[in-house]
Amino acid sequence: MSETVNKAKCCQGFDPAVWDGKEIVWQDKTFIKDRVASVFHIPLNFGAVITRMMKRIEADGVSATEPRCLSDENSLWGADLYVATPKEIPGAANVKLSGKFLTKVFEGDYKNMGAWIEQMRQMVVGRGKEIKKLYFHYATCPKCAKETGKRYTVIFAEI
Repeated sequence: MSETVNKAKCCQGFDPAVWDGKEIVWQDKTFIKDRVASVFHIPLNFGAVITRMMKRIEADGVSATEPRCLSDENSLWGADLYVATPKEIPGAANVKLSGKFLTKVFEGDYKNMGAWIEQMRQMVVGRGKEIKKLYFHYATCPKCAKETGKRYTVIFAEI
């Protein structure tokens, strides 16, 4: 399923075709939730928060599921992170997400986010739908993106 292979094996392989232009329905999909501090949507402690979340999941003897992490950029000063899990994790902030989502894959620098959001909006409107909420899946960490030469972002539009 991996389009790119990285030696560090930090991040899972990513195949854009799996996520691009799809309609996904979730009914009570399980995630754990945590909060990242940001300044104007630039994360300050993303690495520390995701590491803490992954350790909590691994301590319970399970692995994160796809998509591994969704970011809800709900403030200039922070974002809620959701890591998908196969079950509730004791001691974590467990949440369930339900709804219908359209997805689109983008590749490139995060400075293009405004244009990507507009493209996502146009795709959703073109299908006769309306966006309720956006979530962002950053498919690789900066280290793996540098190694593979690809920086993918999947936008999930709840419709």
